[in-house]
Amino acid sequence: MGVVKALKALSSIPKEKRTTEINDIIHKLSEFILIHHIYKRSHNLNRCSKPGWLRFGFPLMYQTDVLEILDILTELGINDSRMNEAIEVVLAKQDESGRWKIENTYNSDRLLVPFGAKDEPSKWLTLRVVRVLKRYLSNNLFT
Repeated sequence: MGVVKALKALSSIPKEKRTTEINDIIHKLSEFILIHHIYKRSHNLNRCSKPGWLRFGFPLMYQTDVLEILDILTELGINDSRMNEAIEVVLAKQDESGRWKIENTYNSDRLLVPFGAKDEPSKWLTLRVVRVLKRYLSNNLFT
């Protein structure tokens, strides 16, 4: 999770303000995630390293999931075939109405704005999915 959140923070720096060192770190962090095909173990790509990452959530707080990771990578303009299995995970979770449900949430009555309930379709997750798929599929890497 630390790699993902560090990459998220660095990717929020406007491109024109990134130093060579920041760009190098972004590249290294991205490659680390890609070596793991987003959510798998690098030494055994048949096994999931973090099963919780397969349960999409909003808001995530300190946690992460496959969808957030794909959002970060595609926002950086990264399109790599090692992302395909994670894209398949995303597509498989679409419900019959074309939305994605919250499977993991830190939503509570303490939040000023409700984000939806667990196991309910989420406009926030669906928006994130559409954004990710639009970026990724625009480069025709997914088959």
